[in-house]
Amino acid sequence: MKSLGNRLRRVAGFTLIELMVVLVIIGVLAALIVPNVLDRADDARVTAARTDVNNLMQALKLYRLDNQRYPTGEQGLQALVARPTAAPAPANWKPYLEKLPADPWGRPYQYLNPGVQGEIDVMSLGADGQPGGEGKNADVGSWQ
Repeated sequence: MKSLGNRLRRVAGFTLIELMVVLVIIGVLAALIVPNVLDRADDARVTAARTDVNNLMQALKLYRLDNQRYPTGEQGLQALVARPTAAPAPANWKPYLEKLPADPWGRPYQYLNPGVQGEIDVMSLGADGQPGGEGKNADVGSWQ
């Protein structure tokens, strides 16, 4: 009877070797999958920035329809949220956005009037916060 109990205990548990093999397999899978997931996070941030830039451009176009011009560079994007106090004051102002979004890296979007790439430019400076760059550090702008 005693030998039957020992056999059951040996069959019911895992050996150290078996546990090590499972941990190695999990480690290999993690090494293959994690870099792909991290790259997706950067892609998602760039996509979110493009969406925000497009939404800001739409709000700016509505502002222009109501006021026959875009906000000045001094008034900036804040003119979409609060009535500008700097001249020239808009005649038909209304709130165009509830609040200004920050870019996916936590910085404010840039607004240029006159723009460098177009009549006006709205952009995020990317992950590095510096003009130019490539990949995740590239600028995301209204001209793209």
